[in-house]
Amino acid sequence: MAEDSDLERTEEPSQRRLEQAREEGQVARSRELSTFAVLLAGGAGLWLMGGALSAQLTKLVRDGLTLGTDVAFHPDLLLPRLYTLSLEALVAFAPLMLLLFAAAALSPMLLNGWMFSGKALLPNFAKLDPIAGIGRMFSSHSLVELGKAVGKAAVVGGVGAWAIWYNKETVLALSVQSPTEAIPLLGRMMWLTFAAIMGGMLLIVAVDVPFQLWEHSKKLKMTKEEVRQESRETEGDPQIKSRVRSLQREMARRRMMAEIPTADVVVTNPTHYAVALRYRERNMKAPVVVAKGSHLLAARIREIAIVNNVPVLEAPALARALHKHIGLGEVIPEALYTAVAEVLAYVYQLRRYRSEGGAMPEMPRDLPVPPQLDPAAQVSG
Repeated sequence: MAEDSDLERTEEPSQRRLEQAREEGQVARSRELSTFAVLLAGGAGLWLMGGALSAQLTKLVRDGLTLGTDVAFHPDLLLPRLYTLSLEALVAFAPLMLLLFAAAALSPMLLNGWMFSGKALLPNFAKLDPIAGIGRMFSSHSLVELGKAVGKAAVVGGVGAWAIWYNKETVLALSVQSPTEAIPLLGRMMWLTFAAIMGGMLLIVAVDVPFQLWEHSKKLKMTKEEVRQESRETEGDPQIKSRVRSLQREMARRRMMAEIPTADVVVTNPTHYAVALRYRERNMKAPVVVAKGSHLLAARIREIAIVNNVPVLEAPALARALHKHIGLGEVIPEALYTAVAEVLAYVYQLRRYRSEGGAMPEMPRDLPVPPQLDPAAQVSG
């Protein structure tokens, strides 16, 4: 049962899945939106350019029906004349055609923005499979599209029939009116019918666009196994990532151990914590933590320090504070300046004693560590 649930497409598509689908040209498309945009652009173009287009067409008809004596007695001039009239008709309709082309090309951007995918232009021979084609004809998607087509025809046809029925008296009156009266009246009636049909188309678009977006998202839904696989591909296999982190920690630990011989002192708890400090007066504003660890790692730090003659000082409160609050490569805070200064002073005296002899320096006790920096003091408080 668990395996079956993992194979069901119940998960929302990830951003990567959406981007891959977009690269392949798989986006939500609404034919009704494109149809509405083209019809709206055509109606607006006729409304704005109707006067000039009507004048140009009237002139073309007049010129086409006028036959001069030169053309009448020279039939070879008919073809050039037809070419000229056709070119003038093309020029007359060019603005309207460009407007319709722009509407058809730009309307898909209302849903998906600008997109160009070369993969969508590649031939897909799987679509030529007749069995798959028959399956698509009787699929649920085809039934939905059939229902949409019937609904669209019903809405548009019903709105058109209503507009004609509403203006039936005007339509009947056209037969008894003069052309100068009938043509403007017919034009107004056509525009009102067009506006009513566009209102019906707008209703269809308002239903179709959310449906297409929902259906597109449904097609791209993922199974739980696909989500896990994508996570492994994008973020890496958890086992490999764990191994890489382990190797990184090991490399960092080796670098840290290599820094211990360069330290000035190792402050210990004495057994729980160990922190190695280094200070160079010329290029450092304050001492820096070059190594730190607890338990077994602390023991290893002490061993390396002893082998390399690095002084080891037991200062439990200071060791706890340094281990808790200071990271590798970080300088100590001002609150610990006084305590660390006493430790370094002891280290310098110890070096002089080892090189020149004299009185053995006394190990510092009761270092001034603020209680707010000592984890043990906070617990006891």
